[in-house]
Amino acid sequence: MKFTKWQGIGNDFVIVNGFQETIENYASKAIELCDRHFGIGADGLVIALPSKVADFRMRIFNSDGSEAEMCGNVTRCFARYVYETGLTNKVDLTIETLAGIVRPKLLFENGEVSSVCVDMGEPRLKRAEIPMIGDPGSEAVAVPLSVGASNYEVTCVSMGNPHCVIFVDAVEDMDLQAAGRPIENHPAFPRKINVEFAQVIDRQTIRMRVWERGAGITLACGTGSCATLIAAVLNGLTDRKAILRLDGGELLLEWREDNHVYKTGPALEVFRGEYLG
Repeated sequence: MKFTKWQGIGNDFVIVNGFQETIENYASKAIELCDRHFGIGADGLVIALPSKVADFRMRIFNSDGSEAEMCGNVTRCFARYVYETGLTNKVDLTIETLAGIVRPKLLFENGEVSSVCVDMGEPRLKRAEIPMIGDPGSEAVAVPLSVGASNYEVTCVSMGNPHCVIFVDAVEDMDLQAAGRPIENHPAFPRKINVEFAQVIDRQTIRMRVWERGAGITLACGTGSCATLIAAVLNGLTDRKAILRLDGGELLLEWREDNHVYKTGPALEVFRGEYLG
């Protein structure tokens, strides 16, 4: 099976051309391929497929085999992948995901793709949309959440997948392994949740670290970055346009007046290969 390996600020993915390659069981193959000792190693497996409603259909499987609704870093990598491999000559794309259609746009510098801007759509703020237990029509902004002996104030946002954002004074001091897993699996979140710990540097800069549902600690999360900006604005902590500093690099985020969130950042091919397993 031929594949390519891509990364978006350290969030890495194995991308397979589903027009040419056949995978019988996506979940088990994701676990196999993403293993960093016995496989290729990645945060997820991504398959490019035909779509009846968009230019392409994108399916994303986390390293534990669970299927993700959406991923912002994947979307940038996927958009550049289909362009660079000749599957399309479009620079404005529509991609079908479980969370709906997303719209990435390739940006160029000196004739080469320099970055990708993705219209991530509108944030969903009601508890029923996240989902989160409680009044289904209410928002969860700076609400208390008890996790074992720890108490947090959380703001929850869906960007097509669920996020729990927690603002802290010193994000580098957070033990993501200890804190992330119990929050991900907290009974308040029926479909589990991604967890972002964020430190506001100034009105235009946020430092964020992430525990991803189904993957654990990763160097970056695109939808999590969007959710973090939304949460920061809802709590009056930042402007609607800010730089998100993640472990793997930086993203530019903007929550525009049309209520859509736009995310701009790099997407790079790491290598190509043929998997013999």
